[in-house]
Amino acid sequence: MTFLRPKLADSPWHDERSAGAVRQVAEAQGRASERAAQFYVSRAVGVSGEQTNFSWQSASVSNVGSVRKVNEDAYLDSPELGLWVVADGMGGHEAGDVASKMVVESFHGLQAPVDLQSFIDDLLLRLQNVNGELVDYAERHAKDVVGSTVAILVGFGDQCTCLWAGDSRIYLLRDGRLRQVTRDHSQVEELISLGLLDREEAESHPAGNVITRAVGAADSLAVDMVSHELRHGDVYLICSDGLNKVVSDREIGEILRQGSCHTAVQSLIDGALRLGAKDNVTAVVVQVSAGKDSSENTSDTLPL
Repeated sequence: MTFLRPKLADSPWHDERSAGAVRQVAEAQGRASERAAQFYVSRAVGVSGEQTNFSWQSASVSNVGSVRKVNEDAYLDSPELGLWVVADGMGGHEAGDVASKMVVESFHGLQAPVDLQSFIDDLLLRLQNVNGELVDYAERHAKDVVGSTVAILVGFGDQCTCLWAGDSRIYLLRDGRLRQVTRDHSQVEELISLGLLDREEAESHPAGNVITRAVGAADSLAVDMVSHELRHGDVYLICSDGLNKVVSDREIGEILRQGSCHTAVQSLIDGALRLGAKDNVTAVVVQVSAGKDSSENTSDTLPL
């Protein structure tokens, strides 16, 4: 994975609405450090009706893949917090494993959320801090970039929020239909949005591994965010691109429909390995149930 360093002022995500979100976060959290990374947050909030209690089960696996010797992926599987994270250190850059580990470890010590907004603000602040730490790390070790993607799923009450930077993805299987919740921050995705490339061409495009956002890649960090209501039976997948680059969305949907999150996550990894898995592969599957006590939230990290 390669990082394309964009000019922030030319970025389609740098707008007044996003800048307002930056100011709101800064006012809520205060300045955490001299090198305060900015957050340009795009919000799409669902309308909440009568609140329903939800619980979740999750399972997670990370595998080095069939080619690489070092696993530069990292993940967090914390159903007791309603928090799941996948981070993919930037391949082709030095210390990608350090970057992804630092991103995930930045969320250690979080307390169970009291309300969704303050929990999100805390996550953003921690991302802000680790972004600066990674930029400092690169400077101290004379490296060009030490960065990582991040994809975060948060469940609280009857709401779900997804946050991301880079091309790690979050999928949602609802009523038997799979859709990609996140939008890749990549060069090919920009070409597609401009009508200069179609999806089939993108699969073999030489810039397929070039991303336009990453934690630690620049002093300013852009994070997209979308929120919606949870529904009974929802199944979420958070994954590094090592999965979706070899396993098609159709195959992902078929696997997620099969049954338990434990079976699904292992089948996803097995499928990627069977197809060659040139990159590291990480998958976290979360199943949502309504009407259960949150104390029933469970997780399984499966053996490799």
